[in-house]
Amino acid sequence: MACCEFDRMLAFWQAALHYVPREPASDGWVVLRDPKGRGPNVSLNRVRKKRTARSRLHLDLYTSDREAEVERLLKLGAVRYPWRYLPGADFIVLEDPDGNLFCVVHKADAPVPPPAVSEYHR
Repeated sequence: MACCEFDRMLAFWQAALHYVPREPASDGWVVLRDPKGRGPNVSLNRVRKKRTARSRLHLDLYTSDREAEVERLLKLGAVRYPWRYLPGADFIVLEDPDGNLFCVVHKADAPVPPPAVSEYHR
């Protein structure tokens, strides 16, 4: 994930996903990994210019307690994105510290944590 706010993004995603660096961050680059080996790696690299278009890929974080997970992520630095939800939507759209969208999705049998990755839903 390209990011301008590298240090904030590293702290946010490390805490949000409960991931650890594969190796120490170096020169604006780090690979975060699931310490239990179940989830995919997330790479962060520092860029100078902020993205101007919306990313085509984002993370969906699955949880059995969506409201608690959203509150936890907001305290870590996420912000609510003004999405137009259809009635019965099972997700909430948030932005990370660099403006990337991600969703917190309610799934009754989801473990809390780790989050999972899936396709973007509309």
